[in-house]
Amino acid sequence: MMKAANITWHAAAVTKEERRQRFGHGSCVLWFTGLSGAGKSTIANALSQRLFRANIHEYVLDGDNIRHGLNKDLGFSAGDRTENIRRIGEVAKLFVDSGTIVLAAFISPFAQDRNRVRKLFAEGEFIEVYVKCPIAECERRDPKGLYKKARNGDIKNFTGIDSPYEPPENPEITIDTGLFSIEECVEQIIGFLQEKDVVLKEVPAFDR
Repeated sequence: MMKAANITWHAAAVTKEERRQRFGHGSCVLWFTGLSGAGKSTIANALSQRLFRANIHEYVLDGDNIRHGLNKDLGFSAGDRTENIRRIGEVAKLFVDSGTIVLAAFISPFAQDRNRVRKLFAEGEFIEVYVKCPIAECERRDPKGLYKKARNGDIKNFTGIDSPYEPPENPEITIDTGLFSIEECVEQIIGFLQEKDVVLKEVPAFDR
């Protein structure tokens, strides 16, 4: 692939810090990683609702949705998985620069790929959220029927079956969806964001 030449980076007239001051909160990427069926997208969207209700600028980047558009040219080989995560990392960085809290829900099975994305961000802007769940529980849930297809050989290179998943060694947050409810997991994340002064205001609870 031919690389672009004769290009120059143009600094934005409105800075990231100015946008943060206007919005009244920090910006960062919460990178949800875990096995298929662990609950990454469910938690990311539940958190999105909570932040939105508090007038906090947020946006969800979901693995399946991204593959319908931006990354629809990629498969699931190791090389394509790496490129998938590289592109998402760059998109997430743009959102963080815009003053937005990004909720990125991707299996992202390889530690090297996640660490490469981390290096795109300033200290404290990349928050790795390990959505921990035993594979047996993920298979029991199997919301998309993918584990069954993988076990039958209909899907190749499926993470956790015939392709490895490398759990984070030192994630900023670990949430265990086998032990805690979605609401409890979201509360843990909000507590972390408040502790780190990313979010200063109170975040309304879920409607009962």
